[in-house]
Amino acid sequence: MPLTKYQSKIARLIAINRSSESHLAGGAAINVSPQSHRYSNDLDYFHDSAERVAESFAQDRDLLVKNGYDVQIKMNQPGFIRALVLKKLESTKIEWAHDSAWRFMPVIKHDEFGYLLHPIDLAINKLLALVGRDEARDYLDIHEIIKKHLPLGALCWAAAGKDPGFTPLSILEILKRRGKYRPEDFERLLLSTKIDLHQMKQNWLGYLGEAEIFIRSRPPQEVGCLYYSKKKKNFVAPLVLSTKLDDSKGPEDPKPHFGRPGGVLPCLLSERPKRDHWLK
Repeated sequence: MPLTKYQSKIARLIAINRSSESHLAGGAAINVSPQSHRYSNDLDYFHDSAERVAESFAQDRDLLVKNGYDVQIKMNQPGFIRALVLKKLESTKIEWAHDSAWRFMPVIKHDEFGYLLHPIDLAINKLLALVGRDEARDYLDIHEIIKKHLPLGALCWAAAGKDPGFTPLSILEILKRRGKYRPEDFERLLLSTKIDLHQMKQNWLGYLGEAEIFIRSRPPQEVGCLYYSKKKKNFVAPLVLSTKLDDSKGPEDPKPHFGRPGGVLPCLLSERPKRDHWLK
Protein backbone atom coordinates (compact mmCIF):
# COMPACT_ATOMS: atom_id res chain seq x y z
CA MET A 1 0.00 0.00 0.00
CA PRO A 2 1.43 3.38 -0.88
CA LEU A 3 2.51 5.79 1.82
CA THR A 4 1.34 9.37 1.76
CA LYS A 5 3.94 12.03 1.00
CA TYR A 6 3.86 13.02 4.66
CA GLN A 7 4.38 9.43 5.84
CA SER A 8 7.18 8.90 3.34
CA LYS A 9 8.97 12.03 4.53
CA ILE A 10 8.82 10.86 8.14
CA ALA A 11 9.87 7.31 7.27
CA ARG A 12 12.90 8.62 5.37
CA LEU A 13 13.85 10.90 8.24
CA ILE A 14 13.85 8.20 10.91
CA ALA A 15 15.29 5.52 8.61
CA ILE A 16 18.69 6.28 10.15
CA ASN A 17 17.43 4.72 13.40
CA ARG A 18 16.30 1.47 11.79
CA SER A 19 18.16 -1.82 12.19
CA SER A 20 17.54 -5.54 12.03
CA GLU A 21 16.01 -5.20 15.50
CA SER A 22 13.87 -2.14 14.64
CA HIS A 23 12.21 -2.36 11.25
CA LEU A 24 9.21 -1.10 9.31
CA ALA A 25 6.45 -3.71 9.26
CA GLY A 26 2.67 -3.97 9.20
CA GLY A 27 0.51 -2.56 6.45
CA ALA A 28 2.90 0.21 5.48
CA ALA A 29 5.63 -2.30 4.63
CA ILE A 30 3.50 -4.91 2.85
CA ASN A 31 3.90 -3.03 -0.37
CA VAL A 32 5.69 0.31 -0.33
CA SER A 33 5.20 0.76 -4.06
CA PRO A 34 3.14 3.82 -5.08
CA GLN A 35 1.14 1.49 -7.36
CA SER A 36 -0.30 -0.44 -4.44
CA HIS A 37 -4.03 -0.75 -3.81
CA ARG A 38 -4.59 1.32 -0.67
CA TYR A 39 -2.94 3.89 1.54
CA SER A 40 -1.64 2.96 4.95
CA ASN A 41 -3.25 4.49 8.04
CA ASP A 42 0.00 4.56 9.99
CA LEU A 43 3.63 3.52 10.26
CA ASP A 44 4.39 0.37 12.27
CA TYR A 45 7.86 -0.39 13.59
CA PHE A 46 8.49 -3.85 15.06
CA HIS A 47 11.20 -4.68 17.59
CA ASP A 48 12.70 -7.87 18.94
CA SER A 49 12.33 -6.85 22.60
CA ALA A 50 10.23 -4.55 24.78
CA GLU A 51 13.39 -2.72 25.83
CA ARG A 52 14.25 -2.02 22.21
CA VAL A 53 10.79 -0.47 21.73
CA ALA A 54 11.49 2.18 24.36
CA GLU A 55 14.96 2.89 22.99
CA SER A 56 13.74 3.18 19.41
CA PHE A 57 10.88 5.48 20.35
CA ALA A 58 13.20 7.79 22.27
CA GLN A 59 15.60 8.00 19.31
CA ASP A 60 12.81 8.64 16.81
CA ARG A 61 11.05 11.19 19.02
CA ASP A 62 14.25 13.18 19.51
CA LEU A 63 14.93 13.22 15.78
CA LEU A 64 11.37 14.19 14.91
CA VAL A 65 11.24 16.99 17.46
CA LYS A 66 14.62 18.27 16.28
CA ASN A 67 13.12 18.53 12.78
CA GLY A 68 10.07 20.48 13.84
CA TYR A 69 7.51 17.73 14.41
CA ASP A 70 5.17 17.56 17.39
CA VAL A 71 5.05 14.05 18.90
CA GLN A 72 1.94 13.42 21.02
CA ILE A 73 1.96 10.10 22.91
CA LYS A 74 -1.45 8.41 22.81
CA MET A 75 -0.53 5.10 24.46
CA ASN A 76 2.56 4.03 26.35
CA GLN A 77 2.93 0.58 27.89
CA PRO A 78 5.75 -1.98 28.04
CA GLY A 79 6.45 -3.17 24.53
CA PHE A 80 4.03 -0.79 22.79
CA ILE A 81 3.96 2.96 22.15
CA ARG A 82 1.53 4.84 19.93
CA ALA A 83 1.98 8.49 19.01
CA LEU A 84 0.48 11.07 16.73
CA VAL A 85 3.12 12.96 14.77
CA LEU A 86 2.07 16.41 13.59
CA LYS A 87 3.56 19.24 11.57
CA LYS A 88 1.48 22.22 10.47
CA LEU A 89 -1.82 20.76 9.19
CA GLU A 90 -0.59 17.22 8.57
CA SER A 91 -0.43 14.25 10.90
CA THR A 92 -0.01 10.49 10.98
CA LYS A 93 0.00 7.76 13.59
CA ILE A 94 3.16 5.81 14.38
CA GLU A 95 3.34 2.67 16.49
CA TRP A 96 6.46 1.11 18.01
CA ALA A 97 5.75 -2.50 19.06
CA HIS A 98 7.43 -5.64 20.32
CA ASP A 99 6.94 -8.62 18.03
CA SER A 100 8.40 -12.11 18.05
CA ALA A 101 11.87 -12.40 16.53
CA TRP A 102 10.78 -15.73 15.03
CA ARG A 103 10.51 -15.38 11.28
CA PHE A 104 11.21 -17.19 8.05
CA MET A 105 13.64 -14.70 6.53
CA PRO A 106 16.02 -12.04 7.84
CA VAL A 107 14.81 -8.46 7.57
CA ILE A 108 15.89 -6.62 4.44
CA LYS A 109 17.60 -3.27 3.85
CA HIS A 110 15.59 -0.65 1.99
CA ASP A 111 17.29 2.30 0.30
CA GLU A 112 14.75 4.85 1.56
CA PHE A 113 13.15 3.49 4.73
CA GLY A 114 15.98 1.62 6.45
CA TYR A 115 15.11 -1.96 7.38
CA LEU A 116 11.85 -3.73 6.48
CA LEU A 117 10.37 -7.04 7.53
CA HIS A 118 10.78 -9.47 4.64
CA PRO A 119 7.72 -9.62 2.32
CA ILE A 120 7.16 -13.32 3.00
CA ASP A 121 7.01 -12.65 6.76
CA LEU A 122 4.75 -9.68 6.14
CA ALA A 123 2.48 -12.03 4.21
CA ILE A 124 2.35 -14.62 7.01
CA ASN A 125 1.71 -11.93 9.62
CA LYS A 126 -1.11 -10.46 7.54
CA LEU A 127 -2.74 -13.87 7.17
CA LEU A 128 -2.65 -14.37 10.94
CA ALA A 129 -4.08 -10.87 11.36
CA LEU A 130 -7.05 -11.85 9.19
CA VAL A 131 -7.46 -14.99 11.28
CA GLY A 132 -7.51 -12.92 14.47
CA ARG A 133 -9.77 -10.11 13.29
CA ASP A 134 -12.48 -9.75 10.66
CA GLU A 135 -11.32 -6.57 8.92
CA ALA A 136 -11.94 -5.56 5.30
CA ARG A 137 -8.45 -4.05 5.04
CA ASP A 138 -6.81 -7.38 5.94
CA TYR A 139 -9.06 -9.23 3.49
CA LEU A 140 -8.08 -6.79 0.74
CA ASP A 141 -4.38 -7.09 1.57
CA ILE A 142 -4.50 -10.90 1.50
CA HIS A 143 -5.91 -10.84 -2.02
CA GLU A 144 -2.93 -8.76 -3.15
CA ILE A 145 -0.50 -11.02 -1.29
CA ILE A 146 -1.91 -14.12 -2.97
CA LYS A 147 -1.49 -12.49 -6.38
CA LYS A 148 2.08 -11.34 -5.72
CA HIS A 149 3.62 -13.96 -3.44
CA LEU A 150 1.99 -17.31 -2.58
CA PRO A 151 -1.32 -19.17 -2.87
CA LEU A 152 -3.53 -19.24 0.20
CA GLY A 153 -2.78 -22.90 0.99
CA ALA A 154 0.96 -22.32 1.19
CA LEU A 155 0.36 -19.30 3.44
CA CYS A 156 -1.84 -21.33 5.80
CA TRP A 157 0.72 -24.13 5.87
CA ALA A 158 3.54 -21.77 6.83
CA ALA A 159 1.45 -19.72 9.28
CA ALA A 160 1.11 -22.78 11.51
CA GLY A 161 4.86 -22.50 12.01
CA LYS A 162 4.62 -18.88 13.13
CA ASP A 163 1.74 -19.69 15.52
CA PRO A 164 1.94 -23.38 16.55
CA GLY A 165 -1.39 -23.06 18.37
CA PHE A 166 -3.00 -23.42 14.95
CA THR A 167 -2.94 -26.18 12.38
CA PRO A 168 -3.18 -25.28 8.69
CA LEU A 169 -6.71 -26.68 8.58
CA SER A 170 -7.84 -24.77 11.67
CA ILE A 171 -6.53 -21.58 10.06
CA LEU A 172 -8.43 -22.41 6.89
CA GLU A 173 -11.66 -23.07 8.80
CA ILE A 174 -11.51 -19.59 10.31
CA LEU A 175 -10.76 -18.04 6.92
CA LYS A 176 -13.88 -19.72 5.49
CA ARG A 177 -15.86 -17.39 7.76
CA ARG A 178 -14.16 -14.32 6.32
CA GLY A 179 -15.17 -12.46 3.16
CA LYS A 180 -18.66 -11.34 4.18
CA TYR A 181 -18.14 -7.66 3.55
CA ARG A 182 -20.35 -4.91 2.20
CA PRO A 183 -19.35 -1.99 -0.09
CA GLU A 184 -19.43 0.45 2.84
CA ASP A 185 -16.74 -1.60 4.61
CA PHE A 186 -14.33 -0.65 1.83
CA GLU A 187 -15.59 2.92 1.49
CA ARG A 188 -13.99 3.61 4.88
CA LEU A 189 -10.58 2.69 3.45
CA LEU A 190 -8.41 5.11 1.52
CA LEU A 191 -8.04 3.19 -1.74
CA SER A 192 -5.90 4.02 -4.74
CA THR A 193 -8.02 1.87 -7.08
CA LYS A 194 -11.64 0.74 -7.28
CA ILE A 195 -12.40 -2.83 -6.25
CA ASP A 196 -14.87 -5.36 -7.66
CA LEU A 197 -16.44 -6.90 -4.57
CA HIS A 198 -18.22 -9.64 -6.53
CA GLN A 199 -15.03 -10.72 -8.29
CA MET A 200 -13.11 -10.67 -5.02
CA LYS A 201 -15.66 -13.05 -3.47
CA GLN A 202 -15.44 -15.43 -6.42
CA ASN A 203 -11.66 -15.38 -6.21
CA TRP A 204 -11.82 -15.97 -2.45
CA LEU A 205 -13.99 -19.06 -2.81
CA GLY A 206 -11.54 -20.40 -5.37
CA TYR A 207 -8.57 -19.68 -3.10
CA LEU A 208 -10.25 -21.53 -0.21
CA GLY A 209 -10.94 -24.62 -2.32
CA GLU A 210 -7.42 -24.75 -3.71
CA ALA A 211 -5.98 -24.22 -0.23
CA GLU A 212 -7.76 -27.24 1.22
CA ILE A 213 -6.47 -29.46 -1.59
CA PHE A 214 -2.93 -28.19 -0.99
CA ILE A 215 -3.04 -28.61 2.80
CA ARG A 216 -4.38 -32.16 2.63
CA SER A 217 -1.67 -33.11 0.14
CA ARG A 218 1.29 -32.13 2.29
CA PRO A 219 3.23 -34.51 4.60
CA PRO A 220 2.52 -33.77 8.30
CA GLN A 221 6.22 -33.73 9.22
CA GLU A 222 6.61 -30.58 7.08
CA VAL A 223 3.81 -28.58 8.70
CA GLY A 224 4.77 -24.98 9.39
CA CYS A 225 7.28 -24.62 6.56
CA LEU A 226 7.56 -22.66 3.37
CA TYR A 227 8.84 -24.27 0.17
CA TYR A 228 11.76 -22.74 -1.65
CA SER A 229 12.61 -23.44 -5.29
CA LYS A 230 16.26 -23.02 -6.25
CA LYS A 231 15.22 -23.10 -9.89
CA LYS A 232 12.80 -20.22 -9.50
CA LYS A 233 14.76 -18.52 -6.70
CA ASN A 234 11.49 -17.98 -4.95
CA PHE A 235 9.03 -19.47 -2.48
CA VAL A 236 6.45 -21.65 -4.19
CA ALA A 237 3.50 -23.94 -3.58
CA PRO A 238 4.70 -27.42 -4.65
CA LEU A 239 1.41 -28.53 -6.17
CA VAL A 240 1.34 -25.49 -8.44
CA LEU A 241 4.98 -25.96 -9.34
CA SER A 242 4.56 -29.65 -10.14
CA THR A 243 2.04 -28.86 -12.89
CA LYS A 244 4.54 -26.63 -14.67
CA LEU A 245 7.91 -28.34 -14.31
CA ASP A 246 8.47 -31.97 -15.23
CA ASP A 247 11.43 -32.26 -12.88
CA SER A 248 9.83 -30.42 -9.95
CA LYS A 249 9.67 -33.60 -7.87
CA GLY A 250 13.44 -33.85 -7.74
CA PRO A 251 15.15 -34.19 -4.35
CA GLU A 252 16.21 -30.53 -4.13
CA ASP A 253 13.39 -28.53 -5.70
CA PRO A 254 11.39 -27.36 -3.91
CA LYS A 255 12.78 -27.81 -0.40
CA PRO A 256 11.10 -27.12 2.95
CA HIS A 257 12.21 -23.91 4.60
CA PHE A 258 11.53 -23.52 8.33
CA GLY A 259 11.69 -20.31 10.32
CA ARG A 260 13.74 -19.54 13.40
CA PRO A 261 14.59 -16.51 15.58
CA GLY A 262 16.03 -13.84 13.30
CA GLY A 263 15.08 -15.72 10.13
CA VAL A 264 17.39 -17.66 7.83
CA LEU A 265 18.23 -17.54 4.13
CA PRO A 266 17.01 -20.56 2.14
CA CYS A 267 20.12 -20.70 -0.06
CA LEU A 268 23.84 -20.07 -0.05
CA LEU A 269 24.98 -16.46 -0.01
CA SER A 270 26.21 -16.79 -3.58
CA GLU A 271 22.67 -17.77 -4.62
CA ARG A 272 20.94 -15.11 -2.54
CA PRO A 273 18.20 -13.29 -4.51
CA LYS A 274 18.67 -9.57 -4.99
CA ARG A 275 16.71 -7.31 -2.66
CA ASP A 276 14.73 -5.78 -5.53
CA HIS A 277 13.38 -9.25 -6.36
CA TRP A 278 11.52 -9.37 -3.05
CA LEU A 279 10.18 -5.82 -3.35
CA LYS A 280 8.77 -5.89 -6.84
